[in-house]
Amino acid sequence: MIPEIGHYALILALCVAVVQGTLPIYGAAVGNSSLMAVARPAARGQFLLVLLAFCCLAGCGFDDRPVTMGGAVFGTSWSLTYTNASEVVDPTAVRAEIESVFELVNSSMNHYQPTSLISRFNALPADAPVEVDWDFAYVLSTALTLNEATGGAYDVTVSALSELWGFGPEGPTRFPTPLAVTDAMRSVGGEQLSWQPEIRLLAKKVPGLALDFSSLAKGYAVDLGADALDDAGVAQYMLEIGGEVRVRGLSPRGDAWRIAVESPLAETRGAVQAALAVTDVGIATSGDYRNFFEHEGRRYSHLINPLTGYPIQHDLVSVTVVHGSAMMADAWATALTVMGSTQALAVAEQRDLAVYLLRRSGNELETLTSTSMTQWIEPVAP
Repeated sequence: MIPEIGHYALILALCVAVVQGTLPIYGAAVGNSSLMAVARPAARGQFLLVLLAFCCLAGCGFDDRPVTMGGAVFGTSWSLTYTNASEVVDPTAVRAEIESVFELVNSSMNHYQPTSLISRFNALPADAPVEVDWDFAYVLSTALTLNEATGGAYDVTVSALSELWGFGPEGPTRFPTPLAVTDAMRSVGGEQLSWQPEIRLLAKKVPGLALDFSSLAKGYAVDLGADALDDAGVAQYMLEIGGEVRVRGLSPRGDAWRIAVESPLAETRGAVQAALAVTDVGIATSGDYRNFFEHEGRRYSHLINPLTGYPIQHDLVSVTVVHGSAMMADAWATALTVMGSTQALAVAEQRDLAVYLLRRSGNELETLTSTSMTQWIEPVAP
């Protein structure tokens, strides 16, 4: 209410200014001393109204001091930094709204949560339809569209293979045989789903099929959280879950938000490989260097190629994508990492994706950048 008082005071001050600028002049022209006498009290009134407006609007304006908060979610952590929010935006209410959004996604799409919708679907036999919630339906439809767009390189039905290779909720198992990989492949593929999006009815056509939204759910939660911040009147923020990021407006420094791309090499892990200066976008990075195991001197990544059934084996180690949606940035980063550097860069150029690739070249890293990414990259001091 206080800001509104300030606005009303300014409107009244304008009206008084009109009176002050007309009646005394007219009085002087016609020799009316009463009209001329209006000038002094009108000036005092205008001063008091402007002073009132200044106090109200300055006291209830925008606070540039950054507000930070965070917590645990989806087996990782989340953080939020925001500035330039009206004082009517209560940080406690902001936290509650963000955590409510995260819980919505967690209860629907976290396959590590036994009671989630996705876990309950994964436990169903074939030909047992289930009605999914709107958010689940949206994410699934997006995933199936990406599956088609990437020629099968992106596939959320890869869960059976992830489990086989020891990267699922059950944890490590013994090294799989070629026969076991072939058998698991029978439960992989979007064509093995019976999906009726108009009524949100989903079923599996083959037993053993399971969904994995790991490369979508965190980004989707970030997007929903960003929508909640926009609705709350938070104009400038950075929201992040486990490396999936959305930024809006300017940073607390008054310029673009700086997002670091980490070096994937073990000997320089934690060092900044590249810096992105971004605003009003989502950012995600995927790579083969965080979650892997070694067997007989060979490294096996958690990123499974659904077309072969095996963990990726190529020179591409890290993919960073800048996109309007954190969910789409996350999904594309995963898909491009599966493809390998040559195909990934070609697809990025074809689809006008902002992509930053790091690939191994002997003992060194080679950088590949799509045309759309160049606008976001900043030089990094050696």
